[in-house]
Amino acid sequence: MSERHVVVGAGPAGLTAAWLLARRGREVLLLEADAHGAGGLARTMEYQGHRYDLGPHRFYTKSDAIQEMWRQMLPEGLLEVRRRTRIVYEGKLFSYPLALGETLRGIGPRRAVRALYDCLAARLRPRRPEASFQDWVVNRFGRELYETFFRTYTEKVWGVPCAEIDRDWAAQRIRGLSLARILYQAVLGERGSRNARSLVDRFLYPRLGAGQLWQSALDQVLCRGNRIEMGEAVARVRHRGGRVEAMESASGRSFEGTHFYVTMTLQSLVRALDPPPPPEVLAAGEALRHRDLITAVLIVERQGLFPDQWLYVHTPEARAARITAYANWSEDLCKDARTTALGLEYFCSRGDDLSSLDDAALLALARRELEALGLARVEEKAGGRVHRSLDAYPVYDAAYGRNREIVKRWLAGALANAYPAGRKGLHNYNSQDHAMMTGALSVRNALDGERHDVWSVNTDREYAEDAPAAAALPAGRQAGALSANRPEPAAR
Repeated sequence: MSERHVVVGAGPAGLTAAWLLARRGREVLLLEADAHGAGGLARTMEYQGHRYDLGPHRFYTKSDAIQEMWRQMLPEGLLEVRRRTRIVYEGKLFSYPLALGETLRGIGPRRAVRALYDCLAARLRPRRPEASFQDWVVNRFGRELYETFFRTYTEKVWGVPCAEIDRDWAAQRIRGLSLARILYQAVLGERGSRNARSLVDRFLYPRLGAGQLWQSALDQVLCRGNRIEMGEAVARVRHRGGRVEAMESASGRSFEGTHFYVTMTLQSLVRALDPPPPPEVLAAGEALRHRDLITAVLIVERQGLFPDQWLYVHTPEARAARITAYANWSEDLCKDARTTALGLEYFCSRGDDLSSLDDAALLALARRELEALGLARVEEKAGGRVHRSLDAYPVYDAAYGRNREIVKRWLAGALANAYPAGRKGLHNYNSQDHAMMTGALSVRNALDGERHDVWSVNTDREYAEDAPAAAALPAGRQAGALSANRPEPAAR
């Protein structure tokens, strides 16, 4: 058959791959499991005059090429937003990133002295080996600040003790954050945060929500004669002779192609392979776990509840992990000036108590917690909506690295025309820009014969934003860095 590119999943990674392929004149078919909309976790929805995302989605990158893609995907431009985020703990609000003076005053003199002592002791006698999230944070902040500002939120998100979470998650998500960095920032202000991703104080954002950009990217793909099939979850991956031949959906339809960009979870991909892979690969794929995300959107009949884009909830008694105020991202997300839309995020695993609650019970829980935290009173008549995002966060447990490596090596040797990408496809907790990089580099590997190791994007050893390389933009446009990782000599 003639060259045909099949992209599985219309989230940021899949849409970036499809957008680049379309710009280079390739025939593209997008398969999206969700029947209601594209964009993945970066979708924007509407309810009672409000537009809202499924959680916070900053547009921030060190890559000029990614910024140029954003500009071309959304020609009308993005807003620049000054970040304001805080931590809710013991009835108080603490700035995040942590402000040293405010933090020490907020926790009281006795705990402040203990926190400083613990931090000094941790620097003098660090934990070795530094294997877990707990080890990583305690070595940089000491036990007292770890217990106060890191443990509760992290365990809400992942559902396991911090001692069982691999240090890779901390190294990726709060890279560059330490007490020394906080002191440095306190002296130098914004200049002290310039090189720390967790501390960046300004970001870009589409005027009508994150999904505005991804819908625009999809529209550009479709206007070139390509198509998207909604509600087609891949259930079977037919392969033979070291190549994928077709994707079959749960509805029984078959989609043939010559190149396949796969952003479904690694676990789902391994399960769907026909014929199945060796037993050790099947076992490794099954062992890769995920956390689901429940977003409870509440309408509050007041404005100006707090100035933050989002709040981290470190109060142990509350089940919510994060609260987003959508109008603080862009005024145009709110068309009803009398009300505020808030999104409370709950993380769960299928079969646990949270996942088993129906929508009415979840909204009631969200209302109770919002009031208990002292943030707002919410009347039931104001309305609410629940969204359940399955497999939203890849779990970094102690065995994830070994299991992922087993699957990665088998795929590289067995399926030459399959290109895993994105957060789910690589079992890597990527941000939007990293997901885009994996999609873009997969296209370069497929079309140009390059051999970029997309699995190393967003790792602490090879941070994909930090060094220049040729951009992946079409029409010869060179816009700066896309990848810091060197081509892998033993790639497929």
